[in-house]
Amino acid sequence: MSLKTLLASVTCAVLLGSLGSAAPAGSSSSSASSLLSPSSTAWPSSGAPSSTDSAPPVFETVPPASDDPNDVAWPPSFMGTPEAIRGSLGATVIGPQNVPLDLENPDLLAPPTTDNGLVDNAKWPFSLSHNRLQTGGWARQQNINQLPAADELAGVDMRLEKGAIRELHWHTASEWAYVTKGSVQVTAVNQLGQNFVGTANQGDLWFFPAGVPHSLQATNATEDGSEFLLVFDNGSFDEDGTFLITDWLAHTPKEVIAKNFQAPISVFNELPGEELYIFPAAPPGPDSDRPESPYGEVPSPYTYAMSQMPATQLSGGSVKIVDSHTFNISKTTAVAEVTVNPGAMRELHWHPTQDEWTYFLEGNARVTVFASQGNANTFDFQGGDIGYIPASHGHYVENTGNTTLRFLEVFKTATFQDVSLSQWLALTPAAMVEDTLNLKPGDLKYLSKVKQVVVGPAPVNGTANSTYSA
Repeated sequence: MSLKTLLASVTCAVLLGSLGSAAPAGSSSSSASSLLSPSSTAWPSSGAPSSTDSAPPVFETVPPASDDPNDVAWPPSFMGTPEAIRGSLGATVIGPQNVPLDLENPDLLAPPTTDNGLVDNAKWPFSLSHNRLQTGGWARQQNINQLPAADELAGVDMRLEKGAIRELHWHTASEWAYVTKGSVQVTAVNQLGQNFVGTANQGDLWFFPAGVPHSLQATNATEDGSEFLLVFDNGSFDEDGTFLITDWLAHTPKEVIAKNFQAPISVFNELPGEELYIFPAAPPGPDSDRPESPYGEVPSPYTYAMSQMPATQLSGGSVKIVDSHTFNISKTTAVAEVTVNPGAMRELHWHPTQDEWTYFLEGNARVTVFASQGNANTFDFQGGDIGYIPASHGHYVENTGNTTLRFLEVFKTATFQDVSLSQWLALTPAAMVEDTLNLKPGDLKYLSKVKQVVVGPAPVNGTANSTYSA
């Protein structure tokens, strides 16, 4: 044997021997762990692993999720000073503190330990929007300037005193509305000259496709007039940028206006010199006072009496769903009006292709948004708040208060869609679900093959709520 061959043999022997001695038992040495897996050391002498020896031990992949409690750090009724503490984590706040804001957002100041990474901000309160005050009412809005993640939909909260008019106008975006209080007379004319006059009461909807001229006037059904929510199918929509008839004519030569209407120019002596936007007026007459068009009325009404629609009753609340299948003209906007009883929740779910623009009408809610890749953040909401959840992001809506939670899920789509986590699992082969989630066969009874939508309070003393049964 040559000297060169002898040296090579000695070197190999030394290296092979070092594999067993370089790292002591229990060491996390990367050289040992990268070369030898737990199962590779148990192979039989034949050199091939047996089915028994190669079976992965329990929790070989990842340990079980933590059982640490992650309830809301303090309830809506809490009157003390909130602190940035959850269990053994965090510390007191010793610097300046906006206590009222922290009280409303416990899951931001003291987030659950399940939160991780970063999710785009999903909350905007209308209370932080600049308000445009007019004689006869006001309007405040939310678009991507206030909530950058909301690039599909924008919202406006508008108030009209009794008789006040939101003047004749049109938009580049479609307008969907929900009446939160009072009653509104709605008028419009489509591109074929067909007209519409109708009334939307509390809980009712209206919808105008982009470009359709329309106007709104609060009726005298109540002394307070009306307030309503407007949603536009463009996240950058600006309510101040609508096309107003007074603004247009104020910037058109009066000679041209007179020629257009074939009228003396004196007819337009009192034409407003700038836009009116919202202004006071006498309450409107009955809907039957509409002018009669030679082309007839619009074939599909622009209003929908959602307030008269029966809700689907569920174990934890109720739901009403309205999309183009029930409100035919509403081709770009769908809605679910959801109520959640105290202790109940809108089930874990997601919307396949549509962002969700959520408006909280009353109550207290908690929402965790899952954005994939380990990113999940939790947000708290109260009446008057807006939530925004991008398409396919998993989430739930939990009632964290002692009163009924009520909110609207609004989507830029003709057809409402959602995917239920429980239903998905219940309709997947059982062995796959058991292996994935480390569930016992008997535990699959808690999965439901039917969407639950809103599920009741958590089981008590190990007894499952009937909501969860298949």
